[in-house]
Amino acid sequence: MRRHLDHLAVERGLAANTLAAYRRDLERYRAWLDAHGISEPRAVEPGHVSGFLQALGSGADGGRPLAVRSAARVLAAVRGLHRFWALEGITESDPARDVHPPRPGARLPKALPVEQVTALLESVSVDTPAGLRDRALLEFLYGTGARISEVVGLDVDDVVGLRGVEDGEDGDGGQPVVRLFGKGSKERVVPVGSYASEALEAWLVRGRPAMVGGATASSPALFVNRRGGRLSRQSAWAVLKRAAERAGIDAEVSPHTLRHCFATHLLAGGADVRVVQELLGHASVTTTQVYTLVTVESLREVYATAHPRAR
Repeated sequence: MRRHLDHLAVERGLAANTLAAYRRDLERYRAWLDAHGISEPRAVEPGHVSGFLQALGSGADGGRPLAVRSAARVLAAVRGLHRFWALEGITESDPARDVHPPRPGARLPKALPVEQVTALLESVSVDTPAGLRDRALLEFLYGTGARISEVVGLDVDDVVGLRGVEDGEDGDGGQPVVRLFGKGSKERVVPVGSYASEALEAWLVRGRPAMVGGATASSPALFVNRRGGRLSRQSAWAVLKRAAERAGIDAEVSPHTLRHCFATHLLAGGADVRVVQELLGHASVTTTQVYTLVTVESLREVYATAHPRAR
């Protein structure tokens, strides 16, 4: 399995978080095989793979039961492992080739209405350095549609065009942009809207220097914690949770919620799905098109409640 993970890291350039997920999934598979007395790749048969898939749903392998989508993700890792073994000549055939997970029903992303997003963002007080950071973080997540892993990995130099924070000079008058590094380290450039830009400028000029203490050897991270180090994903999640509670939002909210809102609100405003695909960093437009279903559902709801002959 180690050779396969090395292949994914070097040849396919998968991100560290993705590799960690693959490793966890394959360790669970290896534990299943060990429990059934299988220690050699050549001894694995299709029935073992299908049995593992069934165990994922029930938790019979000793792990927590997984929903269909999560089980499908684990099976994808297992299929990739067996495909690699077959291509490398470690096994003569691929026992996972014909094992397919059940197809899950369509699950639409959960996006908050614009009014709730506004309330969430405005619930953050900007009277302290931490407040300036939190407001900038949330405005940036919603304003760019970036993944939380992309945002906490950003350095100050990755944002270009902010007023008054680049060597003490004003930007070139154009809209600021950010370089985001998505899955597989694929780079994309995304515009930063005025609200997010203003929040970032306030954070970088008034908040961040106070939090890092002016140390010359401080972290280059765009968003830092109270000790001046890079903000973690867990801490960023906590910032959002606190803001949602203050805004009185009962729906379950995660950093990915703001990404859903970004895409849904853009499409509802008339943005082309191909443009949204580029902004989100999706490899396929098919992934982005799920958001068009969200806007259609919204239209149906409005029609059903507003048109006199809708029912």
